[in-house]
Amino acid sequence: MVRELGAGVWVLSCRGVDAYLLEDGDSLVLVDAGTPWDADTIREGVLDAGFAVADVDRVLVTHYDLDHVGALSKLDDDFSATVYVSEMDGRLLDGSRKPPLRGKKAVLTRFVTMPLVSSPDLPVSFVSEGDTVGSFSVFETPGHTPGHLCYVSESLGVGLLGDLVRGNADGSMRRVPWVVDGSRRRAGRSIREFAERAPPFEVACMGHGHPIADGGRAALRALAAEL
Repeated sequence: MVRELGAGVWVLSCRGVDAYLLEDGDSLVLVDAGTPWDADTIREGVLDAGFAVADVDRVLVTHYDLDHVGALSKLDDDFSATVYVSEMDGRLLDGSRKPPLRGKKAVLTRFVTMPLVSSPDLPVSFVSEGDTVGSFSVFETPGHTPGHLCYVSESLGVGLLGDLVRGNADGSMRRVPWVVDGSRRRAGRSIREFAERAPPFEVACMGHGHPIADGGRAALRALAAEL
């Protein structure tokens, strides 16, 4: 199912997670890619939004998790988009690195996510703090995963927050459950730091919970003030 969240921003409801499609100038951008079983959902969502799947110019990945990169390898025949991701998580995506055998998140990634997620046959570009991709600035927000990223376009008024936080139906934000964070302490610190340095944005796109159409940064700062 696809739903327009704001002008040029669509929510693609996948299996327990949301991906996003947005227009960034003349470029069509896919944000994350659901689970390995969501490729058809993404294809149908792009079509329902009024585009051809081949129109996707780039993919912004917030982090390497089963429900955020799962369908990429099943979409690599549909488009030739460049995938933007942190080097830390991108090395998992391209298969050149494996996580250590310690820590609940690392073990889950190594023995559950990696066997189910194939490396996509797409160009991968590593990005880090201070880089820009189109109108989006890149922010390093580690904790949920070591290489978790957020992206903000001040001109579009859109923040792509991945699993840094979750959205509530009333327009507020909450933390993700502690059990899914790789480092709970570092994730909390990332919320506080990102809330301080992120430029203004109204639309907040999260992987889980309710996306926020208005007051995104204000909601983030309210959560950060509670930590």
